[in-house]
Amino acid sequence: MNQTTVDNTEALGEFLKQMIIDTLRLEEVMPEHIENDAPLFVEGLGLDSIDALELVVAIEKNFNVIIEDEEVGQRAFSSINALTKFVQDEYKG
Repeated sequence: MNQTTVDNTEALGEFLKQMIIDTLRLEEVMPEHIENDAPLFVEGLGLDSIDALELVVAIEKNFNVIIEDEEVGQRAFSSINALTKFVQDEYKG
């Protein structure tokens, strides 16, 4: 991942959508099916706590950020928009 992609909100959002699909092997989901402001857990994509753990590892690995605890994770993973903002704020290259 590079700073240019992280700085481009639209490109980062699309990258995150594809990363979620690939990481969780959501074969029936296309990036355009994921709304930027829709919840990722319960309603929305319907992800669960196991999915959350896999996504935390993927986000930390891809962006060199730390999701310190459940509260930070809940905020970061509330939607694609929230996750994009979290990565942009925390990205360390």
